[in-house]
Amino acid sequence: MASREFSITQDVLDRMHPENERFGTVMVSLIRHLHDFIRDVQLTEEEWMAAIQFLTKTGQITTDKRQEFILLSDTLGVSILVDAINHRLPEGATEQTVLGPYYWEGAPRLPMGSDIAKGIKGEPCFFSGQVTSLDGSPIEGVELDVWSGDGEGNYDMQLGSDEMLCRATFTTGNDGKYWFRSIKPFYYPVPDDGPVGDMLRAMGRHPNRPGHTHFIVRAPGHKTIVTHLFPSDSPYLDSDTVFGVKEGLIVDFVRHEPGVAPTGEKVDVPFYTCEYHFQLAPLDVVNA
Repeated sequence: MASREFSITQDVLDRMHPENERFGTVMVSLIRHLHDFIRDVQLTEEEWMAAIQFLTKTGQITTDKRQEFILLSDTLGVSILVDAINHRLPEGATEQTVLGPYYWEGAPRLPMGSDIAKGIKGEPCFFSGQVTSLDGSPIEGVELDVWSGDGEGNYDMQLGSDEMLCRATFTTGNDGKYWFRSIKPFYYPVPDDGPVGDMLRAMGRHPNRPGHTHFIVRAPGHKTIVTHLFPSDSPYLDSDTVFGVKEGLIVDFVRHEPGVAPTGEKVDVPFYTCEYHFQLAPLDVVNA
């Protein structure tokens, strides 16, 4: 019956009659690669059952505030690969990276310059910059969806908060400039108390991400980007567990002694400034 090891693949493919051509293309490739993988490693029944249990646990631990499947995709490098294929941006455009499992849709719309870190731990940081087209022209009406964890790396979802913390949406004026107060992002481990954590330990990998602040930048007539800003002095820049670090997104967060902040307010503790300019590609640019 050894031949059945090879004939079963074609039997499965022969039974497919998909109405959607793209779905058919994807499923044919998936089945072929999955069957080849099983034959390549000579998968045992015990190992296949362990894989089924792993995926079952991944689904069971997933909630509206914890997306274990996204975490699985991120830590296997799949999220960043899909991103790289689908967002081949032209030279000069700000780079994309992973969305991450802590995005919470509907962040409050706040006036430019607001402090989004009220009520959370962390070292004060004043963010500023400008959003422009590739030719340097400022873009009016840019929406910046911003979020991060606190100064210990904990997101509001992890803290059990029903209120959004350290999240906001800002809209730029006709000069494309933005500024707001938050905290310097801190490195942290991704949740490792579930099946993904078990997988990372079995692979001999750590669960840590370098500090980062998330941005989704949307502008009329331009491609939306999902990205991070990483402090240049953060640990784990060279071993981010979700492979999300890109050289162009590493930024110097400049430390200042207590005094007057860029907004004119007095700050009684040391604080940081982060200046970064986003450059967006126009919608009509074909992926390179």
